[in-house]
Amino acid sequence: MIKIENVEKIYAKGTAKEVVALKHINLHINKGEIFGVIGLSGAGKSTLIRMVNLLERPTSGRVLVDNKDLTALDSKALRQARKSIGMIFQSFNLLSSANVYDNIAFPLRLDNDYSEDFIKTRVQELLALVGLSDKAAMYPSQLSGGQKQRVGIARALASNPKVLLCDEATSALDPQTTNSILQLLLELREKLDLTIVIITHQMEVVKECCDRVAVIDGGTILELGDTLDLFTDPKQQLTKTLVSAAVRRGLPELLRHTEIVKEYRDGDKAVVELLFLGPKADAPVIVEVAALCNVKISILAGSIDHIRKEPFGLMVVEIGGNKEKIQNAIKELEARVHKVEVLGYDRRQQLAELD
Repeated sequence: MIKIENVEKIYAKGTAKEVVALKHINLHINKGEIFGVIGLSGAGKSTLIRMVNLLERPTSGRVLVDNKDLTALDSKALRQARKSIGMIFQSFNLLSSANVYDNIAFPLRLDNDYSEDFIKTRVQELLALVGLSDKAAMYPSQLSGGQKQRVGIARALASNPKVLLCDEATSALDPQTTNSILQLLLELREKLDLTIVIITHQMEVVKECCDRVAVIDGGTILELGDTLDLFTDPKQQLTKTLVSAAVRRGLPELLRHTEIVKEYRDGDKAVVELLFLGPKADAPVIVEVAALCNVKISILAGSIDHIRKEPFGLMVVEIGGNKEKIQNAIKELEARVHKVEVLGYDRRQQLAELD
């Protein structure tokens, strides 16, 4: 549905104040996909999403939406193409002097192709779609943040777009309201066959609804992949840092500064991180492996979460026993869980291996 091909964006090109906002961006976003773009402030996220509807025109490269090269269109053709691309914003961007009905009707009235009877029917449909049928006569100042964003979504959908762009659309909302907006976007994707692009710095948003994610840093795509893969096996340090905001990995900081990590006590031990996915997330793996391998397994840290409704568990355990039993236990764990990572061994065991 969306192809961004070798796009660069340079502000004040050729001057002393030249700023390279995007460098050689290549992205293909599939029809019906919810695609997330994450990164730190100033990474180029908002510039990238504004390339999709050419609110920002690339310095070089092409942008195609539904097989139309937007960068090759004249102004009139571009305005027509933009009807298939809706956009919602962090600050809602509603007209304060207009009520909810008129805010939603605004883009339809600008078009001059629709009668007031058609607009009335369409606005009523959209109000019902976003759950605001009883708010038509109210003004933005009388609405909550979540209700304002629902009005923004309804307005963005007025022209039946195929693509919906969300620029930090939940950043100004509390967690409960954010969740309700995300659930609405998921429902709209199914009902309207939308392709949705979400720019965000909130990893909870990505974890809840995105199918794939791109990590952007310094105007370049640092990492790209399936959301589940990105959370379970991030490759780049920035991705690991961003993911850790939503999913705690490794040992809690308190344990890192204790003798548990610095020097183990009472025989051979190993500290291991276990990653569980799907049905294995609540399986009695620890009990089974401890009994089978005759080792002691202590839980140091752990959590179970969900990524796009897929159970996802992380656990850090300490395995106690002799070297052979520990190695057997690690092999058994590798056969039973998604991923095993050894975080550290007993110091005496390390010395023995060096000998």
